[in-house]
Amino acid sequence: MSKGGQKLQIIPLGGLGEIGKNMTVVRYGDEILLIDAGLMFPEDDMLGIDLVIPDITYLVENRDKVKAIVLTHGHEDHIGALPYVLKELDVPVYGTKLTLGILSGRLKENNVSCGNLHTVAQGDIVNIGCFSVGFIRVNHSIPDAVGLSIKTPMGMIVHTGDFKLDYTPVDGKMTDFRRFSELGNKGVLLMMADSTNAEREGHTPSERTVGAAFDKAFHNAKGRIIVATFSSNVHRIQQVIDTAVRYHRKVAVLGRSMVNVVNISLDLGYIDAPEGTIVDIDEINNYKSSQIVVCTTGSQGEPMSALTRMAMSDHRKVTIVPGDTIIISANPIPGNEKLVSRTIDNLMKLGANVIYGRAEGVHVSGHASQEELKLMHNLVRPKFFIPVHGEYRHLVCHAKLAMELGMPKENVFISENGQILEFTHDKGMVAGHVTAGRVLVDGLGVGDVGNIVLRDRRQLSQDGILIIVLTIDRASGQVIAGPDIVSRGFVYVRESENLMEEAKEKVSQALDRAMGGRMTDWATIKSGIRDALGRYLYDKTRRRPMILPIIMEV
Repeated sequence: MSKGGQKLQIIPLGGLGEIGKNMTVVRYGDEILLIDAGLMFPEDDMLGIDLVIPDITYLVENRDKVKAIVLTHGHEDHIGALPYVLKELDVPVYGTKLTLGILSGRLKENNVSCGNLHTVAQGDIVNIGCFSVGFIRVNHSIPDAVGLSIKTPMGMIVHTGDFKLDYTPVDGKMTDFRRFSELGNKGVLLMMADSTNAEREGHTPSERTVGAAFDKAFHNAKGRIIVATFSSNVHRIQQVIDTAVRYHRKVAVLGRSMVNVVNISLDLGYIDAPEGTIVDIDEINNYKSSQIVVCTTGSQGEPMSALTRMAMSDHRKVTIVPGDTIIISANPIPGNEKLVSRTIDNLMKLGANVIYGRAEGVHVSGHASQEELKLMHNLVRPKFFIPVHGEYRHLVCHAKLAMELGMPKENVFISENGQILEFTHDKGMVAGHVTAGRVLVDGLGVGDVGNIVLRDRRQLSQDGILIIVLTIDRASGQVIAGPDIVSRGFVYVRESENLMEEAKEKVSQALDRAMGGRMTDWATIKSGIRDALGRYLYDKTRRRPMILPIIMEV
């Protein structure tokens, strides 16, 4: 029984209604366990933003209650926020060997201590405060991924993490069906499960099917082969290496994140490459093009990535030539389709043969489709269910699937970030909200760019800026110099001289009105200039540039 009538609370701080920045609070009484701490990449309208992380105000306010952070796997959308979170929370972090290997690199880059990292193995159980956390092996697109069993005084929670049910995994380590089934037989109060592919019918193909597609592509390629994939997809990189060995090719690795992950995976034994297979990128010109495979980043068309720079003929080490075969071994993340299409177009213009798309079989998802989700539900048989990790339509689809399997509607919770879900042995309910949202990271600034700054950036990007500079005598109130107008991104001044002259006239008239009314409040004068000039420019151009008056006194 629970002590003192206390309730179990689940509070998602990220990952619901979105892809990325996964973070979930499990709270019982005065003890908090945090699952994952991920980031997401900026949307198109977040101009200049580098990363988006969850708002951890709730955790900072309750930092003395946070006992530990447990990690499901090493993808950025599950560990990417930790360099920022660990600056605020001095707590132990538990994860598997590869997960912590990748995380250590991220923390060192950000000058954050790695002293609080604790390695666990799949199958381990760790006691953290009132929680007993088990780490259950699952298949995903990165090795060492785990689901979690969290024993609480109220009952058992199962969190699947990101998973798929691969019956022929590359490393031979299958999802631990037996453990999930054992938990189901003992009774599970609540399950949280990955919803990314909840819309997709059938089964997700095995990672090994990509190996067969690689074999076909390598067999047909006469020249150099360049494979672009996610740097964290270690099984995919292993299959590139295995296929390269079969066809007597050397493998060079390109892209900072790819080099880091490959080196970590080689050191920890998660990638197996015969000696001499992997060569430095600077050595590829010492071999015939038919003897080389380049494994690179850039499968999402990211502007600064290696593949995109190659496509623009802008890479210092690799130049695309006719006869190269490019394999894009990833599907575009929603929102990246245009970038990927542009990269493919540019590569084809350079004469490369580009292999891409689901029909070619060079990529499979790392997430469970509907039939696999059904099997997980039938193994675990939870009393309550929260679909997690997905956009809103994915959560709804997963919830419907659970109800089709016989779960009562009132026991299924389609939640949102910041919502407090409270559970007893026989009842679940929404019990309020906590602060949750997005914190934008721009360069070294964390959270200093908000909606106002983004609004200004959008305005600047759409209509440009006009700066009005003038000098006023403090004693007489007379204009000594100006007004001068500087335009950036609004109109080309040399071709719009009449417009600029009339704009200066409007500024002078606004000043005359202000001075005639004996105004000496610069803020009011600036506001008058902005209003008058803004109306005039909109009438003439139907544009609304940002207007920035600068008044100097002498």
